[in-house]
Amino acid sequence: MAISFIDRITVSDVRYRLPPGAGSDAVHVEPEYCLAVTQLFSGDGKTCGTGFALTLGEGNKLVCKAIDMLARPLKGKPIDELMSDFGRTARELADDPMLRWLGPHKGVVHLALASITNACFDLWAKSRGVPLWQSLLDLAPEQLVALLDLSYLEDLLDQDAAVEMLRRELPRRAERAAILQQGYPGYDTSVGWMTYDDEKVRELTKRAIDNGFSAFKLKVGSRDRARDLRRAAMLRECAGERGTIMFDANQQWTLPGAREMCKKLSQMKPLWIEEPTHPDDMLAHAALAREIAPVKIACGEHIPNRVVFKNFFESQAVHYAQADCTRLGGVSEFLTVALLASKFRLPVVPHVGDMGQIHQHLVLFLHIALGNEPLFLEYIPHLRSHFVFPAELEGGRYRTPQEAGASTDLKELLEQGCS
Repeated sequence: MAISFIDRITVSDVRYRLPPGAGSDAVHVEPEYCLAVTQLFSGDGKTCGTGFALTLGEGNKLVCKAIDMLARPLKGKPIDELMSDFGRTARELADDPMLRWLGPHKGVVHLALASITNACFDLWAKSRGVPLWQSLLDLAPEQLVALLDLSYLEDLLDQDAAVEMLRRELPRRAERAAILQQGYPGYDTSVGWMTYDDEKVRELTKRAIDNGFSAFKLKVGSRDRARDLRRAAMLRECAGERGTIMFDANQQWTLPGAREMCKKLSQMKPLWIEEPTHPDDMLAHAALAREIAPVKIACGEHIPNRVVFKNFFESQAVHYAQADCTRLGGVSEFLTVALLASKFRLPVVPHVGDMGQIHQHLVLFLHIALGNEPLFLEYIPHLRSHFVFPAELEGGRYRTPQEAGASTDLKELLEQGCS
């Protein structure tokens, strides 16, 4: 499919109410899943790239306004030319002199960059007529690295080092490609939302097991710590000794509180404890990582950019990198963080602010091209009905998407002419 240039850019504030209790955690009792959506329409008027960032309420309109301002330089750009050196484009957009002051590289403007970037990658894959995972795998190492902004990482990962990492793994790609037929394993977050009562957690966990899942996550971090501990023991009982369980505190504990709770939760033998304290307190995470071993620390949902990830990696403050292309600066920065994680021999297990739609492509690339361990990908089903091509799971594994693009098109926006 030949696409010459980006002819039109639209921004949409899209919001979805969730079923009672769904999405609830230690902070959000009745969350509203909101998408700040960018659409980049091609010059032929028939195809568009769709990207988005996830927010949880009224702040969505702030991200949409930032998208409107940041995306203007893309109008008239040929998509192939844009993507041939997208690392430079990402850096220029992020360093917008009028908006950088509001970050830099974090918050509203960075979420806007995520939405724009993800739309570029979707349009690019569609222009090639293949799924995003295939578009990435088709690139030579030098072309892949040209998609990335490695600035501020050069002491650990410059362009030559990144190219060499990818080139070194080329001979192993064929054997890893079996994942495309096997499907990528998932874990179910939706069994353990905070406001679900015990009986519902039991019922949903049993249903998930019947559907092929063997890994489950529970929200903790409530004011009633005894409730957290009771529910954690309950999930372990439901999953059985062979099941994998994880606990997510959504940043609610101070370091003393995290020490106390992590020690007690460790008795349930979780694979990880997620976001146990304030996301900016790297040293607290590092201390906990040492103290609760062999239980691991997972975080990344609120690590805002590649530089902060670098600091967490160097400080041994995280074991599982939960990078998210709707929270970082889009697919480009996600891939940058993944390369950096690979250098530190850390697995990337994404947080799915996209409901797994884009990340199902990215984890396939990471496994095949970098050897990232295919542990599992988070599964949250609540927005499935709104996507044109929703992520499909069978036997607890993500089916490999076959449609062109990044699986981001929304049914509600079809009337705007996106195909």
